Amino acid sequence: MTEESASSLPSGATVVELEGKTVYIVGTAHVSAQSVQDVRAAVAAVRPDVVAIELCEPRYQGLVKKAAWRNTNLFQLIKQKKATFLLAQLALQAFYRRLGKQLEVEPGAEMLAGAACAEETGARLELIDRRIDLTLKRVWRHLGFWQRVKLFGTLAGALFSTDEIAAADVEALKKQDQLEALMGEMGKSFPEIKKRLIDERDVYLAQKLRAAPGTRIVAVVGAGHVPGMLKSIQADAPLAELESLPPPSRWSKIWPWLIPAAVVALIAWGFVHGGAERGVDSILIWVGVNGALAALGAALAWAHPLTILAAFVAAPITSLNPAIAAGWVAGLVEAWLRPPSVGDFEALPAAMENFRDFIRNPVVRILLVVVLANLGSSLGTFTAIPWIAAR
Repeated sequence: MTEESASSLPSGATVVELEGKTVYIVGTAHVSAQSVQDVRAAVAAVRPDVVAIELCEPRYQGLVKKAAWRNTNLFQLIKQKKATFLLAQLALQAFYRRLGKQLEVEPGAEMLAGAACAEETGARLELIDRRIDLTLKRVWRHLGFWQRVKLFGTLAGALFSTDEIAAADVEALKKQDQLEALMGEMGKSFPEIKKRLIDERDVYLAQKLRAAPGTRIVAVVGAGHVPGMLKSIQADAPLAELESLPPPSRWSKIWPWLIPAAVVALIAWGFVHGGAERGVDSILIWVGVNGALAALGAALAWAHPLTILAAFVAAPITSLNPAIAAGWVAGLVEAWLRPPSVGDFEALPAAMENFRDFIRNPVVRILLVVVLANLGSSLGTFTAIPWIAAR
């Protein structure tokens, strides 16, 4: 690479010398017109044999194949317990699309620019990010119940927010000191999320670059990952642990069964020591509180009346069986009563640009029914048990 070419590298590019290869890491903002120009400038200056982008295969296909949503099987998705992860992913995409619309930039445009540059120059394209479903599962596995509630509140707040963000402010986020401050704040509120979503992927991205073929590599990654990547890119680190879910602990297998055992024991205690009236009262409390809060969750998602009824009936029963959840039952009923059309799936990208359209989309509504009915049932369980015990 000549001095003239080096001088044409964007200011956000960092050059790393590895054994047998040179890596040019271009830190970008995910919703930024300037970032697209930076990627094109870096590829033009370096003429790499490999362009690596911060995407996994599912996210890449989602960007290049807009019709991929058509093939989503909601029934299978609910049965496989993936509704929550998909809803979280859609919420984040909705937030980015709203910013992108405001700044007139397609979210992920800098990654697509990297892919396009690879095709134009004949370079090999490498997808170096960890699969999004695995990342979200690792995040979810390490969160407690109230942390999960807090996380959904944060995501909902981002969707409800109507504050506008200037393009200059987005570009300012590319400065390392501001990004470190941003990550620091995230770490205070959600240390486990930062560890799984940011820190682990810093290592993963760096190691995938170490293993990438070629001698000249342009890597397009979010600027927030660059400091962490630079710390780990010079040394080998095994990826097996980062590519797997930690096995559930013995306690995590036992405690879900302790709750139904406690409920049954409390109700039985009521019959033995308080008579039939006290026992029946305990059953009514369990059914009423658990069912009502699950039904309320479904109602908040604008579910069909029969879906709301299904949530009410299912919650007191499913709460006694950790293998089933009220939200799954309600979601399957809603999907059966009001199955989304192909047009509803095709409308998802546009719906993400407006909060009202987003929550009114039948696909999103079904996912919300699953999540909110499950949340209501969980709250009902934690409310009913102490109520019964206190009596």
